[in-house]
Amino acid sequence: MTDAPNWSRRTLVAQALGHIDEPSRAVVPPIHIATTYIRDPDNEYRSGNIYGRPDNATIREAEAIIATLEGAAAAMVLGSGMSAATAVFLALKPGDHVVASSVMYWALRNWLVKDAADWGLRVEIVDTTDLDAVRAAVKPGQTKLVWLETPSNPLWTITDIRAVADIAHAAGARVAVDSTGASPILTRPLEFGADIVMHSATKYLNGHSDVIAGALATAKADDFWARIKRVRATLGQILGPFEAFLLIRGMRTLDLRVRAASASALELATRLSNHAAIAHVLYPGLPTHPGHDLARRQMQGGFGGMLSIRLRAGEVAAIHAAAGVKLWKRATSLGGVESLVEHRASIEGPGSPCPTDLLRLSTGIEDVEDLYGDLIQAIK
Repeated sequence: MTDAPNWSRRTLVAQALGHIDEPSRAVVPPIHIATTYIRDPDNEYRSGNIYGRPDNATIREAEAIIATLEGAAAAMVLGSGMSAATAVFLALKPGDHVVASSVMYWALRNWLVKDAADWGLRVEIVDTTDLDAVRAAVKPGQTKLVWLETPSNPLWTITDIRAVADIAHAAGARVAVDSTGASPILTRPLEFGADIVMHSATKYLNGHSDVIAGALATAKADDFWARIKRVRATLGQILGPFEAFLLIRGMRTLDLRVRAASASALELATRLSNHAAIAHVLYPGLPTHPGHDLARRQMQGGFGGMLSIRLRAGEVAAIHAAAGVKLWKRATSLGGVESLVEHRASIEGPGSPCPTDLLRLSTGIEDVEDLYGDLIQAIK
């Protein structure tokens, strides 16, 4: 982890670790766009920079912030959330066994089910909220990675990171956690025994719907981490410097945005759970949520800005409600300053675990009264 003052995460991220650009004394880090670097007279590269694909100062600045936020030994940023996730799997070896959450980001689940076998991986999909199912799936000496997503998208179930880590580590496997929905403001999986944390940095870390990026953070900069770095370098998965700059800019308000969205989501979930047209509200902040007590232990300061609602009138009513909003935006993605609504089953297609009467809501930072009123008029 980078050497940082003993400040809170909120202060560290707001200050972008407090780094000052020495040549200019600017409080905003510059964008380094060079694609190549000068060798020393003796043919060495003492600057540490050789070529722009793996080496860039702006990218290292973003990585230092993420490593500090996660309490990690190191971090890396990549060109998308999918590139970050697949880099972990591609760092495994042919024949390795993988256990993964049954509810997760649909594109990664599809890749694991349809394409991972082509890389020699053996993938087993299980309900990771069921610890007995995890124990049954993990094969000592064969399972090399257990992949969790908590809270899980779009059902927002909660997996016990520490318990799964204990099971995995006893079998000689690593644990990676997709913590996109929580962000490091609410959950730091490494503190609960995870080995690697993944984020679709497109979402909360950036928060302004203008950057596609992914991020990984590791508890140990070990040989497996080095393999992931080689995957990033050789497959060209590096993030561009301008995108890294925008990511740094977005992360400065991460704490404020996540806490505001979490507060609004809890208010919306509470109100909507009492609405006659809503059959069920899926949100870990509700005391009725089966993972609520666990979420209270793993999520500090809020339960996130994501929730889903199921309409009593079914699929057609859900699609009509999504079409009737004026303030909420009908769009894919989450974690931005603007609130988004989406009928997920239509997006995910056949094989999706998502009920057809479900709408996924990403709460932004607008006034909660406006958000609630717009949803109610659309449902009516």
